[in-house]
Amino acid sequence: MARIAGRFSRVEPRATARAYLLGLLSRVERKNCWQLAEQAGLARPGPMQRLLRYARWDADSVRDDIRAYAVEHLGTDGGVLIVDETGFLKKGRASAGVQRQYTGTAGRIENSQVGVFLAYATSRGRTLIDRRLYLPEHSWCTDAERRQAAGIPDEVQFQTKPRLAWEMIAATLDAGVEAPWVTGDEAYGQDPRLLAALEARGTGYVMAVACSTRVRINHGRTPIRADTVAGRLPATAWQRHSAGNGAKGPRHYDWAWIHIGTDEHRHLLIRRNRTTGELAFYLCWSPTTVTLAELVRVAGVRWSVEECFQAAKGQVGLDHYQVRNWTAWHRHITLAMLALAFLTAVAADAAPQRPTGPHHPARNSEPISLTVPEIRHLLTAVFGPPAVTAARLLHWSIWRRRHQATARQSHYQRRSANEPTG
Repeated sequence: MARIAGRFSRVEPRATARAYLLGLLSRVERKNCWQLAEQAGLARPGPMQRLLRYARWDADSVRDDIRAYAVEHLGTDGGVLIVDETGFLKKGRASAGVQRQYTGTAGRIENSQVGVFLAYATSRGRTLIDRRLYLPEHSWCTDAERRQAAGIPDEVQFQTKPRLAWEMIAATLDAGVEAPWVTGDEAYGQDPRLLAALEARGTGYVMAVACSTRVRINHGRTPIRADTVAGRLPATAWQRHSAGNGAKGPRHYDWAWIHIGTDEHRHLLIRRNRTTGELAFYLCWSPTTVTLAELVRVAGVRWSVEECFQAAKGQVGLDHYQVRNWTAWHRHITLAMLALAFLTAVAADAAPQRPTGPHHPARNSEPISLTVPEIRHLLTAVFGPPAVTAARLLHWSIWRRRHQATARQSHYQRRSANEPTG
């Protein structure tokens, strides 16, 4: 809180922000304004709601503080920026950016919002450092009435997800973050403008692409599909490498790479599952000569963004919000990112520096390093709320049920008004 305190001009929202963060780190079941207010000992959710909607503070400035904090605690050589998106399932059509669209969260088309995120990953840890809410072009960008109701600023116009990703990458690099690599999935790897912008910036990338992607081999003379290239490779072209440790140990795959185009620093990287034979493809470019092992490392790091989403949603309530407004969405997401960055930094700083190698075998009796969930569990014991009285529990129960009764009546009246007559 000391790092972001200057972003709040008044003491009231500053204190509320601290209570909000402690609530995100707590055991509260659903981390929305109602339950966070009850956790903080408030009589009403009003202060929490004002913090997200009306209070004067700049979420983008806090975002900058989060990025600096993450680099300070996690920064080391070989940092990787990861772009990816995640969905937030919603009901109704009033939430900013909501529409029926595909989201990997559900694995199908659902009524949802989609946020594009940037993660920062090093050998010390990984966390989310930037975010953008995707605003669909036809259902939102051209609907002035809908935009106004959701509080979307006039200057916000339609931008593709790769364009949003590039804005976050460029801002991070402009801030002086040393990250020689960027990685992402097919949605970003198949956007030529994003790849060209990274090359112009001198930033290497390992980006997933579809099997149907066409590349040029033989010094750029022969266009060919990526999966056709894989089918023609001899057995000697494949090498076994680990893409990093997973939950069940090292993730070993067979890997192959070939030069494509006329640039000696441009490659097609191919991953083959040793059990199923399933293939995955990556377009790679680097400003200097690199090894296959380095490209494999970066490709493997991409999956850590999924761990960030899992921790952010499961530990600090990234998707627990109940807000519709554009500003409120960015503020809640930013505070959840700060809570996640804090847990990640504590885990990184607490990790023991144990000697490794054949002369220092690991002992089964040694505990694993502190994890983000374990640290949050310990913190809740330290910063837990004071004893809750029966009167306070009853007060909040009555308040919630009265509010729900009012909301139900409003829904019934709206539905009756919309029903055809005659």
